[in-house]
Amino acid sequence: MPARHVYKILFVNQGKVYEIYARSVSQGELFGFLEAEELVFGERTALVVDPGEERIRAEFEGVRRTYIPLHAVLRVDEVAKQGISKISAAEGGNVAQFPLSGYAPGGDHLKGK
Repeated sequence: MPARHVYKILFVNQGKVYEIYARSVSQGELFGFLEAEELVFGERTALVVDPGEERIRAEFEGVRRTYIPLHAVLRVDEVAKQGISKISAAEGGNVAQFPLSGYAPGGDHLKGK
């Protein structure tokens, strides 16, 4: 049986860096959004509970598909195996959000207004 793809997605949301894992990632049908489906989380065991992963699992509970704004995406990697999903502070370090697009819907920017 062929190995299933797993993608690690890093994105910024409300001043925090989210790291999630998904089986499917695409441009999707919504313009300007990355579509992630089949989110995967670590197996729950009675012996070890990671509070960070439990927090992000609760936030995405019941979500079949999520749409992430392209300007918030830091990185998408295809990985050999899933890691631990987490939310971390974006303060300091070398993490920066991409600048926002100058695109204006409706084409007003082309009319010289």
